[in-house]
Formats: sequence, structure tokens, C-alpha cells
Amino acid sequence: MSRGFGFCSVVAAVSFAVLSGCTTLPDDPDERAEMESLNDPLEPTNRAIFDVNMALDDAVMVPVAESYRSNTPDWFRDAVHNILTNLQEPYVAGNDLLQGNPRAAADSLGRFLINSTFGLLGARDAVADSGGAKSHKTDIGVTLAVWGIGEGPYMMLPLFGPSNLRDGTGKVAEFWASPTGAVMSANGLNVINNVQTGADVLDTRTNLLDPMKDLRRSSLDEYAAIRSLYRQSREASILAARQGQQASRAVEAAPVAPPAAPSVRARKGTGTGGKAAPAEHGSVEFVDPVK
Repeated sequence: MSRGFGFCSVVAAVSFAVLSGCTTLPDDPDERAEMESLNDPLEPTNRAIFDVNMALDDAVMVPVAESYRSNTPDWFRDAVHNILTNLQEPYVAGNDLLQGNPRAAADSLGRFLINSTFGLLGARDAVADSGGAKSHKTDIGVTLAVWGIGEGPYMMLPLFGPSNLRDGTGKVAEFWASPTGAVMSANGLNVINNVQTGADVLDTRTNLLDPMKDLRRSSLDEYAAIRSLYRQSREASILAARQGQQASRAVEAAPVAPPAAPSVRARKGTGTGGKAAPAEHGSVEFVDPVK
């Protein structure tokens, strides 16, 4: 899937959501409350797009993902996943900074620098393996939410799956916001961006093979189940970003204890009357204040 095609797909869906945003709410109070809680005024259209997505998924992505999992060793798939995660670290760090989470941004940048070198271009997560910071995910949609922008109506994007107006707008911005992608494009290496996009889609779908099978086996309404899971996941990501922001502020606002004042002890002198002589210059002894 090329970046240009993905861009057009998202723009078309977001534009449709904006044009359809004036959906009339039902007059019945209970029906109105239920519709507002689901935040899915475009449900008939979303369900139609969902059916097309699932048909394409069954016909193309599931067989490809199952073949990939069956014919490649675990260490190879783990290495691909780690490389893809590492390439996203600068993008994650940028969003961490925009969300007011400098400590998380430092973790992501540190992971990128170390894993890109000692981790063999990210094939091995050297940082996490040594007990350091683990990877975390965030994006422009979460950043916009932290800034106070509402989610807007729920949308089912062609090929991309569940989203909403805010996150869909964020996906459009992502086509220019990825630092590693921008570097590749600037050096005429768009083919690498396309390979990365395809590998990311395959890696994500492979990791979701078993969860999706379980969901489809246990859900009476797959569309409603995916909508609920998506909204819960996004709320959890937004809450984590806000809590990280509060933690950073708490650290910055924490009072710093002043250093303990040095205690000066007079050196033993030879004066008369057994009195100690005044301490000489340089005879300062730092005494633990708790003693």
C-alpha cells in the first residue's frame, strides 16, 4: 500500500465525515442518549465500509499473514518488529514533547540512538533487554486529544479500519510528520518508505491473527465489538499521555533539598589551658548531618 494511496483514502473518509456531520439525532430521549454515547452517527456507512474491509482482510491479509507466520522463524519476525518499532521512535519522541512529556521523549530518543547502534539497526531491543525503558506508542491523534480537541464522530476508514475525525486528521498529518520517512524522501529513498509501510501492515496483521480470531468467535456483532475496543484503547492512550504530563510537572515542581551545611571542627591545638586552637584554613570536615 503506497503512502499516496493511503493519504487519499484517509482524506476521502475525513471529508465524508465532515460533510455528513450534520446527521439528525432521533427525537426519542433514550435513542438520542444511546446514539450520543456510541458517537457513531455514520453507522450505516461505517458498517458498509467495515464489510468491505473484512472481505478484503479475509481474501488477502489473513492468508498472507498466516503464511508469513508459518514460514518464517520467530527470531526473524521479532527482528522485523523491533526494526519497525525503532524507526518510529523519533516520531513518538516528537509527540511526547508536544504532549508535555519530556521524560518519555528522552526515553524514546535514547532507545533510538542505542538500538540503532548496539541493537544492530534496531533488530535487537538492546535497551529493554538490559533493563532500560521499554517502547511505548503515541501519535498525533493522542497529541490533539491532550491539547483538548474532541474526538469527533467515529469513522471506519477504507483499509485502515476504525478511527474518528480527530484521529483521521492526525493520520493525514502523519504522512509528513515521520522524521525517518522525511529523511528517506529527502534522499530519494521513497522505496524504503513503501517497504516500511508494507512491512508494518504485515507485522501488525500477523500480531493480530489470534486476537481477531478470538473476537470474531466470541462476538455477536463484530462491528460493535471493534468500535468499543478501539474507543477504549484510544482513551487509555490519552489517559497515559496526560498522566505522563502530570508526572513530568510534578518532578519539575518538587522542592529541591538544600545541601547540608559543612560542619567545621577545630583541630586539636597545643594552647595553654587545654583549649583547642582555632581551625586552620583548609581544615574543614564534612560531617553527616544525621550523626
